[in-house]
Amino acid sequence: MEAILVWFRRDLRDYDHVALSEALRRGRQAYCAFVFDREILDTLERRSDRRVEFIRESLVELDAALRARGGALIVRHGWATREIPELARSLGVAAVFANRDYEPLAKRRDSAVATVLQADGIAFESFKDQVLFDADEVLTQAGRPYTVFTPYRNAWLKRLGEDDWQPHAGRVQGLAVAPVGGGVPTLAELGFAASDLRAIGIVPGMSGGRQRLSDFLGRMARYREQRDFPAVKGVSYLSVHLRFGTLSVRELVAQAIAAGALHAPTGGAATWLSELVWRDFYFMILDRFPYVSERSFKPQYDAIVWEQGPLADAAFAAWCAGRTGYPLVDAAMRQLNSTGYMHNRLRMLVASFLTKDLGIDWRRGESYFASQLNDFDLSANNGGWQWAASSGCDAQPYFRIFNPVTQSERFDPAGRFIRRYLPELASVPDQWVHAPWRMSEPQQAACGVHIGRDTPAPLVDHAQARHRTLQRYAVVKTGAGP
Repeated sequence: MEAILVWFRRDLRDYDHVALSEALRRGRQAYCAFVFDREILDTLERRSDRRVEFIRESLVELDAALRARGGALIVRHGWATREIPELARSLGVAAVFANRDYEPLAKRRDSAVATVLQADGIAFESFKDQVLFDADEVLTQAGRPYTVFTPYRNAWLKRLGEDDWQPHAGRVQGLAVAPVGGGVPTLAELGFAASDLRAIGIVPGMSGGRQRLSDFLGRMARYREQRDFPAVKGVSYLSVHLRFGTLSVRELVAQAIAAGALHAPTGGAATWLSELVWRDFYFMILDRFPYVSERSFKPQYDAIVWEQGPLADAAFAAWCAGRTGYPLVDAAMRQLNSTGYMHNRLRMLVASFLTKDLGIDWRRGESYFASQLNDFDLSANNGGWQWAASSGCDAQPYFRIFNPVTQSERFDPAGRFIRRYLPELASVPDQWVHAPWRMSEPQQAACGVHIGRDTPAPLVDHAQARHRTLQRYAVVKTGAGP
């Protein structure tokens, strides 16, 4: 082909990029473009959205990297379904290459773009890049998609070969210079304001991803033992970089394997690799069962009657604000609200609390997370919420209900995480910090924390809430999903 347009989306790097590598291999020159899609941006409520700033700053770095190789990045602000075909026509390219996206909205967008391009005689090709395996690469012996994780992981590992995690290089030459006026717009030009991204320790772009990865590699061996404790630096903190593709998932798999993931199944590297497989699994579920973005994976769970009305709305507002009266739940929600991040163990806890202690529809919590998380990814967010609500594939059984106090005692035993985000409990002794309402009046007075004044009383009694949940879920009949 004479010229190819590479459409960047959630793959903001210039290395190990399948669509870019293919364009440089098959075309005489490759243009690179990104669209700030108004179909997405116009729905964002906050004008200082960290994700928009992360993307914008990552694009600045990507543009510089492409310019160092003789090319540049063309950036547009508009509707992608219009901008990409118009750009392809104006550049006179023979094809548009992009890496596949698995979300229903993105698939509809790509289909619409491909239809317009085809009418203009321009090809559209998509490539596997953000996962190790997709489509029909990992199926059951009956030729169906897996709906249970463990056999999927076993088949994934059996399918894995060295070629699957090798980087896609492509030739160095061939990048085309962008036309005049195609630079990265400012946040103000996009209608957004700067956020606190740097202040909370997030460095965008490929350089930020490399820094995070380098830091994690020194801790990967301890990942299995430390990942469940939010007060400990035990997780990778790579999720936002994976979400926007400033790191390559093949690179992460390669690092896990180099650290012994395939030979020490109980080690930290193997546990980390398993989390990457979970990521592939949820992408596959969203791709093959797109209705999960709106309904329960297990249809029988749509029969559950969730709490509604003013009391439920007030409880939901208290949950969002971190005012439920359960310290670890509240600390987790305040971490989310102040930083856009929440530790994975706590994501499970607060989701269980909303659905099974407060009896509120998982979709309300999923939507709130979608608005707040820096690393929001529909597949993982939906999968996690449906897991907690027991409505998803391979989900937690509905009769298993996290006790927010015992979870707190187990995973934040000294209350370090709680006190970090609930400073009003700083003087509460360790023995009471997980359930301060159990203190007597004299004990409350002694530490200067009065329940109902300085910290909220519990919204619900967990034992009673558990009983109500078992009644609520009684409408669910035992049965497999699709």
